[in-house]
Amino acid sequence: MFVVHPLSLGTVTCLVLAFALSVTSLPTNVDKGRRKVVHVLEDDTGAVIVQTAPGKVVTHRGGSITLPCRYHHEPENSDPNRIRIKWTKVTDALVFEDVFVALGPEQRVFGSYRGRVSLELNGPGDASVVIHNVTLEDYGRYECEVTNDMEDDTGFVNLDLEGVVFPYYPRLGRYKLNYHQAEDVCKEQDAILASHAQLHKAMLEGLDWCNAGWLEDGSVQYPISHPRDQCGRKDTPAGVRNYGYRHKEDERYDAFCFTSNLNGKVYFLKRFKKVNYAEAVKACVRDGSVVAKVGQLYAAWKIQLLDRCEAGWLEDGSLRYPIVNPRTRCGGPQPGVRHLGFPDLKLRIYGVFCFRSNEQNVNGVVGEPTQRPGKNSKDLYTNTTTRTL
Repeated sequence: MFVVHPLSLGTVTCLVLAFALSVTSLPTNVDKGRRKVVHVLEDDTGAVIVQTAPGKVVTHRGGSITLPCRYHHEPENSDPNRIRIKWTKVTDALVFEDVFVALGPEQRVFGSYRGRVSLELNGPGDASVVIHNVTLEDYGRYECEVTNDMEDDTGFVNLDLEGVVFPYYPRLGRYKLNYHQAEDVCKEQDAILASHAQLHKAMLEGLDWCNAGWLEDGSVQYPISHPRDQCGRKDTPAGVRNYGYRHKEDERYDAFCFTSNLNGKVYFLKRFKKVNYAEAVKACVRDGSVVAKVGQLYAAWKIQLLDRCEAGWLEDGSLRYPIVNPRTRCGGPQPGVRHLGFPDLKLRIYGVFCFRSNEQNVNGVVGEPTQRPGKNSKDLYTNTTTRTL
C-alpha cells in the first residue's frame, strides 16, 4: 500500500496517511510565498506522526526548484525496481502534460523538460524532482504519482514564479485579440498569459486596469484596486472583475501577460540625438543589443528597479518608460510603467530601451533586428499608465 505526500525535506513518514494540498485553504503565515500545514495524527499503536508540507514552492525564471514528494510503502521490503514514479503537469483546463517518469533505474523526461528535470534521490521514499533553468511555461500545478503493480497514490504541488503582471494591447487598438492571439502577443513580448492567481496578487499590490483581458485559463477578467463608477461602480469593493469563460475564437479583448526574472539587462541607450523606430533598432544592434520587449521593460522595472523619466521605443513600436520613484513631470504620483501609445514610427523625437542578454555579454552574439511592427495597421496614440506598486 502507498501513501504519497508532496512533502518538504526532512519529513518523517510512516504508516498510512492520505491528504491533498490546497493553496487556497492553507494558512497564510508564511515567508516568501511558502504555505505550510502541520498534520498530527495517531496510528493504532498510539505513535504520533508529525508532517509538514508546502502548498506551493516559489522560484523565478532561470532558477532551480525542487518539487517535493515522498511516499511510504508497506511492506517495506518491497522491490524498489517495481516502483513507478510519474510527474505530470495539470492545467486549469484539465489538460495533462507528461513531465517525468521513472521505473526502477530507468528514467524518461518529456518535451521541453528534457535536460532540465531529474530525481532528487534524497533517500528511500523520495520521489521529488528538481527542475533546472525554470521557464515561464513551467508555472502551474504538478501531480506526483507513485505506483506499484495495482496500487497507486498521488499528491500535488504548485510551482509559483516571482514576477510581474502587465496589461497589453497591440497597435491595432483595444479589444482586438481572440484568445490565441492574446497568447501570441504575450509570447512576443517575452511573457505568457497570466493566471487568475497572478492577476489577483497584482491587484492586491496595486494593479488597476479598467479594460478586460484574457487569462491563461480562457477567462476574461480585469483588476480594480480603486473602485469607480466608470469601472464597475464606485460602491463595489476592490477586486478582480470576471466576465467568465469566453469563446476563444470569436470574442475579442486585451491580454494580461506575466513575466519573470531577466537573463540580461534593459537599459536606456544614451544618444546625442533622438531617433525614429528604424534608427532605434540599428542603434541597439550597434551597441551589441536588441530593442527591448515590453515584458523585458516590466521585468527590469519590477525586479531590477529600472527608473528612467524619458520615453523610449520598444520592440513592438510602442513608447514607454519605467518609474520606480515618482516625481514631478514623470507621469503621476504612483510607480509604474508609463505607456504613451504607438506613435508614427517615423517620428524622430524619442530615445530607445535596449536589451542585452547575458549570452550576448559573454559571446558577443546579437539577435537579428525584428520586422517593422504595425506596417499595415492604424496608429494609436494614447497616454496611459499601468499602475502597479
